[in-house]
Amino acid sequence: MLGLAHASLYYQPVGESAENVHLMRLLDTQYTATPFYGSRRMTAWLRSQGYAVNRKRVTRLMQQMGLEAIYTKPQLSQAAEGHAIYPYLLRGVKIERVNHVWSTDITYIRLQQGFIYLVAVIDWFSRYVLSWAVSITLDGSFCLEALENALRGGRPEIFNTDQGAQFTSRAFTERLRRGGIQISMDGRGRALDNVFVERLWRTVKYEEVYLREYNTVREAQQGLRRYFGFYNDERLHQALGYRTPTAVYRGLGQRCP
Repeated sequence: MLGLAHASLYYQPVGESAENVHLMRLLDTQYTATPFYGSRRMTAWLRSQGYAVNRKRVTRLMQQMGLEAIYTKPQLSQAAEGHAIYPYLLRGVKIERVNHVWSTDITYIRLQQGFIYLVAVIDWFSRYVLSWAVSITLDGSFCLEALENALRGGRPEIFNTDQGAQFTSRAFTERLRRGGIQISMDGRGRALDNVFVERLWRTVKYEEVYLREYNTVREAQQGLRRYFGFYNDERLHQALGYRTPTAVYRGLGQRCP
């Protein structure tokens, strides 16, 4: 498994005020509990907690964190200019075997005095985490690195992502195309199109991140490496017939009971 992008070894706290970092921690916790909250509701919620914030500030912080409410809405953001957008291929498709569909996503991981980003690649059928990486920025290189690491162990028929610039970049899509992999992308504002990764983020945060309160990037790396080992090899999933992701993924596509 991939752990940490090289640039992260030289991490310095991200340039946000202590107050904004505190607000981002609150937003992260609330978003994990209520992912359907957009900036308007988040602003109202923060005000109800006694924080004098306006919507413009909340919107900027949510964008910095990569948070977007889960519901269909107008296109408020676009992939990077010139990047190709592919159709969503998975509506109505029954996933019945490993390496049928892989997907990826990025989430915000809070530190005591800053934050980093986590990307993971997951097999939909088994819920197996094929690779992961953390970075101090949203530069697409750590996503490409995670993809390369996942592809060393296998190849999916379909790879699903959202329409973020990291995944619509020429480098990312061309790597998939060279591997003969079909590319699928979520509809804008439809995070549930990538529901298995969204569920993974909730699990990781409630069972690891919020319990540990990392001080440094290295602590986060160590904690996440330990947790993903537990998640793959020991954590029993009801949806998998109370088997582990590793047991299902290594079972060569056997049906879950």
